Amino acid sequence: MQKNVYIVLTQTGTVLSRIIKAITGAEYNHSSISLTDTLTPMYSFGRRNPYNPFWGGYIKEQPKCGIFKRLPDTTSKVISIKVSEETYEELKVLFESMYDEKEKYGYNFIGLCLAAFGIVLRRERHLYCSEFIRDVFRKYKIEGYDLLDEIIQPVHFMRMPHEVVYCGRINDYPESSSDDER
Repeated sequence: MQKNVYIVLTQTGTVLSRIIKAITGAEYNHSSISLTDTLTPMYSFGRRNPYNPFWGGYIKEQPKCGIFKRLPDTTSKVISIKVSEETYEELKVLFESMYDEKEKYGYNFIGLCLAAFGIVLRRERHLYCSEFIRDVFRKYKIEGYDLLDEIIQPVHFMRMPHEVVYCGRINDYPESSSDDER
């Protein structure tokens, strides 16, 4: 039996996201991953404080909370990707164990900046959002992971076999769904 994981692509409209959009031309500039159709929680690398874009690391996010509460017009696209039950269970353990040690992780600001120039900079325990998800997909060989480039943008996850679940403001995302794969 297969389970769904959810990739949440967002565009907050912050100064940093507008700069990234100007450089990449991409509609969405942040990505998170969730194991539930309610998107609670979502895991990512991003702002630890919704008011400070320079203090980042491994975080848990939720629709209508944190940066999304502060910026209620954040646009989003949610896609689902199929994984095996075994991989799903392993992801649960991975995400929570990383969160238990979240202070060991930082945000790869330098790598993100260099990516704009086509330069890859890997830093131990430092990632940006789409780099984190891509690395997880590679580690677990999730179908389509080989379609993802070394320099990755959130919209590149659309290259993988997926289904679009939602498109609209993240704060309008339904709090419950008929999808009962949790």
